[in-house]
Amino acid sequence: MTWLEVLVLGLVQGLTEFLPISSSAHLRITSEVFFGRDAGAAFTAVTQLGTEAAVVVYFAKDIGRLVAVWFRGFRTPMVRITDDYKIAWLVIIGTIPIAVLGLLFEDQIQTVGRNLWLIAVSLIVFGLLLGLAERVGRQQTELRKITPRTGIALGFAQAMALIPGVSRSGGTITAGLFLGMTRPAIVRYSFLLAIPAVFAAGLFQIPDVFAGDGPSPVQMIVATVIAFVVGYASIAWLLRYVEGHSVYLFVWYRVALGAVLLVALSAGWLSAV
Repeated sequence: MTWLEVLVLGLVQGLTEFLPISSSAHLRITSEVFFGRDAGAAFTAVTQLGTEAAVVVYFAKDIGRLVAVWFRGFRTPMVRITDDYKIAWLVIIGTIPIAVLGLLFEDQIQTVGRNLWLIAVSLIVFGLLLGLAERVGRQQTELRKITPRTGIALGFAQAMALIPGVSRSGGTITAGLFLGMTRPAIVRYSFLLAIPAVFAAGLFQIPDVFAGDGPSPVQMIVATVIAFVVGYASIAWLLRYVEGHSVYLFVWYRVALGAVLLVALSAGWLSAV
């Protein structure tokens, strides 16, 4: 892997991880268009350690409070009725679907799931679903009011992001809007929900990323640091954006990118695998 490839893909990861446009799809497309090959699912998973580290830093105070409340809840009954205690448990429970499905379908995710035809269709279909959710969602429920049923549903929505093109944040935002959550609430929850799963996947795939002609350890560190810095800025921008804007910008972008990708594949300009 060349240094240019490392720098570009690290930048793409940081820019796209938190937007509902699928970072894995963008890494796959960028790799194919500009470098003529797939950087691989392992590279995606490991660079996500950088973007999730940005989440931990950005929400350090919130995360620290949730962790402290969760541990206090084991010995203090009154803590168990607080909103923070409930949210902490919902993050844990919501992580289970993606962990189980990720292990069961690991081979398919790293092979057939990387097919650009599948990615193009996923970008369009789930983009349209995001637009429909924006249109019909009541957007009344704040984060502290989510129920266990909603938390579990959002966990399964996050698991759909195992398919490149769906988007981790896109899946949870879509489900959250359909379930009546406000945009800021679901975006914040999607950030928290992603932390355990992404860190686990990234650490699990560190050995794989250096196999074959992949990046060197130094290149991987640089790509991850770039993803962290750019990802931190993306978090701040997205949180401000969703407070006063709809998600239609991302809907149209996804549909347009998916359509262009379908044309390129149909014309034989790109290889799907």
